[in-house]
Amino acid sequence: MAELLTISEVSKRSGVASSALRFYEGRGLIESERSGSGHRRYDRSVLRRIAFIVFAQRIGLTLEEIGAELAKLPPDRAPTRRDWSRLSRKWTTRIDHRIAELERLKVGLTECIGCGCLSLDRCRLANPGDRAAARGPGPRYWIGDRPLGG
Repeated sequence: MAELLTISEVSKRSGVASSALRFYEGRGLIESERSGSGHRRYDRSVLRRIAFIVFAQRIGLTLEEIGAELAKLPPDRAPTRRDWSRLSRKWTTRIDHRIAELERLKVGLTECIGCGCLSLDRCRLANPGDRAAARGPGPRYWIGDRPLGG
């Protein structure tokens, strides 16, 4: 296999569009070399970085957070399994919070959606008089606030 991959090869192998690869490169998340004709060429190890980016986005990290995490990897060699493990170890809590949030959303779909979605004053059962508004703007019950007096 070739050591350097074209952008189309990286796109095909990673499942990420070429435009996204250029975007990631513009944000400093991945790097390429330029051929004599100016075409991008990527080291094969970029596939691991892209997989990391995609995974990190799926669990809710922002591109800024992803960039900060990637900056912790060694610049002089391809990251090892141990490097990746050290990076992702602290994500367990974040994933657990995301799972809990999705569980709340799932329950909310089968219950009264109006009282939790925007603290509407129409719900006379769980949110009479729009008591949820006292907790602040947005979907107060969906983000984990308990109903007042309930």
